[in-house]
Amino acid sequence: MPYSTKQIVAYAWVCAAILGSAACAPKRIPPMTVAELMDDRVTLDGVLMKCTANPPKARYESDCLNVRIAIERLANDENPAEEAKRNAEFERRREQLRLTQDRVRQEQAAKTNVDAYNLPLVQVEPMPPSGGPTGSAPLKP
Repeated sequence: MPYSTKQIVAYAWVCAAILGSAACAPKRIPPMTVAELMDDRVTLDGVLMKCTANPPKARYESDCLNVRIAIERLANDENPAEEAKRNAEFERRREQLRLTQDRVRQEQAAKTNVDAYNLPLVQVEPMPPSGGPTGSAPLKP
């Protein structure tokens, strides 16, 4: 069965229309990665605003998830200089506390150690003769 020229032209137009519509469709933009969002703070803020204000308007649900992850990572990544300064201050205070506690321990140890050879001498009055408190001789039964 031979194809007529009109049929071939019609098939050609149908194929051209299908290819044209496929070519004109917008390309899908892949969701942004966490690293990309951490590098670009403006985009991070924009996607965060879309996710919080109107979640269905966000391109992908994974964008909202990646934004939250990026924000958590940025919050955990503090300035190393500030952290080093905080650690140095902590070490200094800990050393001061250790010295204070050592001094208190030494003072307590000095108070509890009694040297019998260095105690002051106390005079003791002699006991009265064994006559009891009244000085009389003991009663015999």
